[in-house]
Amino acid sequence: MALDADDTLWHNEPLFTSVRGQFCALLERYEPAGIAGELLDEVEMRNLEHFGYGVKGFVLSMIETAIQMTGGRLEAADVQTIIGWGREMIASPVELLPDVADVVEDLARTFPLILLTKGDLLHQQTKLARSGLGSHFRGIEIVSEKDAGVYRGVMGRYGVEPERFVMVGNSLRSDILPVLEAGGHAVYVPYEVTWVHERVAPEQLAMLHFHRIAHLRELPELLRQFSPAG
Repeated sequence: MALDADDTLWHNEPLFTSVRGQFCALLERYEPAGIAGELLDEVEMRNLEHFGYGVKGFVLSMIETAIQMTGGRLEAADVQTIIGWGREMIASPVELLPDVADVVEDLARTFPLILLTKGDLLHQQTKLARSGLGSHFRGIEIVSEKDAGVYRGVMGRYGVEPERFVMVGNSLRSDILPVLEAGGHAVYVPYEVTWVHERVAPEQLAMLHFHRIAHLRELPELLRQFSPAG
């Protein structure tokens, strides 16, 4: 069984939301309010294939957005401010979601657990170390993207047949749809905030079967019901 990390085991998106707010406020000195956020979303989407996911790509996208919005008038001090936000984000403490420590420890007694997350390798490794959860996982997979091919590769490396593989996460786009495409099971644990890139149109979910729980603490009981351990 594989568990996602960001916003499944620990809080992550609120950090980005907070800095987005500061970024938009910063650029109000140059342009009217309400423009920066929309443009930043566009730039981030465009840059994913170049910079990947995580804080570093986010910082580069903020700088690019600011330069574009200001027509190159962005002051060096503001660039330094944006870089400083990135450093603060990377150094932020890891705050586990409620009951996560107990649930992961409980699951590890019965199931071989894999941490399967996307993002910057160094930052994700650091967050895992700070979380105190690392000893419960038999494998750590930090990938640049989550698609059906990646999931098939993980299943192959760990010798798990698709029908006995379970992915648990908060992203319909990354943790649910591609796992189902690869033939596995998926458990959706929604988080309070969803990044625009991870949102999925309702019609994409039509006729698909996956499990949904409100909190990770419901996972052990769900797994006991259909017991796909492998």
